[in-house]
Amino acid sequence: MLEEIGPAEFFYRNKSLAGFDNPARATFSIVRELIENGLDACEEARKPPEIVVSLKQDSGGEGSSKASEEPSAGIYCLSVKDNGTGLRPKEIPKAFGQVLVSSKYKPIQSRGTFGLGGSMALLYGQITTNKPFEITSSLGGLICRFAMKIDIQNNRPIIVKREVLDAMADSPFTEVKVHFRGDYPRARPRIMEYLRQTAMITPYANITFDDTSGGSVSFLRNASELPPLPEEALPHPEGIDLELLQRMLRESGRTKLISFLEKEFQKIGRRTALQLLSVAGLDPNQNPKALTARGIEALFKAFRAHKAFLPPDASVLSPLGEELLVKGIEKELEPEFVHAVQRPPISVWGHAALVETALAYGGGIKPSSRVQLYRFANRIPLLYDSSSDVSYLVAKKIKWAIYGIRSLEDEPMALFVHIASTKIPFKTVGKEFIANEANLAKEIELGFRECARRQKLYLSKKRHKERVANRYQTFRRYYEVMAGSIEDILGERPPIERVLEKIEPPGDRR
Repeated sequence: MLEEIGPAEFFYRNKSLAGFDNPARATFSIVRELIENGLDACEEARKPPEIVVSLKQDSGGEGSSKASEEPSAGIYCLSVKDNGTGLRPKEIPKAFGQVLVSSKYKPIQSRGTFGLGGSMALLYGQITTNKPFEITSSLGGLICRFAMKIDIQNNRPIIVKREVLDAMADSPFTEVKVHFRGDYPRARPRIMEYLRQTAMITPYANITFDDTSGGSVSFLRNASELPPLPEEALPHPEGIDLELLQRMLRESGRTKLISFLEKEFQKIGRRTALQLLSVAGLDPNQNPKALTARGIEALFKAFRAHKAFLPPDASVLSPLGEELLVKGIEKELEPEFVHAVQRPPISVWGHAALVETALAYGGGIKPSSRVQLYRFANRIPLLYDSSSDVSYLVAKKIKWAIYGIRSLEDEPMALFVHIASTKIPFKTVGKEFIANEANLAKEIELGFRECARRQKLYLSKKRHKERVANRYQTFRRYYEVMAGSIEDILGERPPIERVLEKIEPPGDRR
């Protein structure tokens, strides 16, 4: 007997696809998803983010029947508040009470990809505690609060309670509160590392985290400027498939194929459009909606055969920028040297992409038995499966000895990679590591090498100063002995200080 299920039902049955496969991983995933939603809202409002996170032990609620399988698991209440755009009351049920509802289903750079993380976090809380989640929000002024559940079978919001609070808000905000079964003791190291790396890649944000012990950790901003907002990009002909082309033709409001190609794709001008239509054997004045299946296939084959498309437009991207990347690294790691490089834009899977790399040395960075590699995708820290990531493979391939670096494991050195794109080439649904695409690997390698050259120059100057200082100390001791012997013989001390001034290390001269 055949059975049909909705998207909420599917992810209820397959929680591991979204990173909710055990209580510890689920705790980390819930914290991560709700913080990223808050950061997105603040950046959209063009405000330096103020994110307040509170995680408390919760003794109430109906626990999962699997509690005995995880002895350290417990029920928690997580609250995440941001100072972003806020939500209208009519927007709240759909934004939080349905799976696969998102503003991110566009060719635009964004933290989220599937419109799943935030609602899946709330769904996980519901199925493990049977408690509703709460959304409190305001546009400034009246504050509205919803207690809701998700109708899993029908993928619809269930409003348990709606109220308008007596208090008034001075500015927009949104607060999400969810009860869930998790394992904070096991998830804590990963959560703290995630917060540290998030503070690193968003140096313009204040993030406060209050945990179950009553302790509080704050990551304070050291920059106030925000990266530019990303823009929605038109599809690039290299990044579409036959299904997308069919949809675009059906939904197009153009009356001629020539204008359809020119106006609804990027990097297709009149000349290129005429070449494509000529190869496909199609009339430029034909109505796109009247195109037959054979005609659509011919146009798609013409796209695949054309090798001279210009790269996708990277002006729609929102990279962090070298200055902000350096500030974030300096704030969290306090290195003695750091250098960042932003590479030129490239095309990956037909989507615009841009690579930013950095290298930090010394100071608060200590030698480690493993490669200290920090990976970010659209300003999301990637904490799992680092050894499978393209940046790790590139880092291990480079011969660092030519830059005066013995090995990545022996030096007090850390590497950083941030990839901004309208479509990050993740290798898995879990979005934990990035595919080893050749042109992406090349840009990462060139960025690492440029950073390494700068570090080599820095270390060369540093070691030169150390040699000069050592030589100065040697001569000083030698002259002091000579001056003492001459004074014993002549009864008068020679002007040794004037001699020492001539050989004083350059860095010590006033």
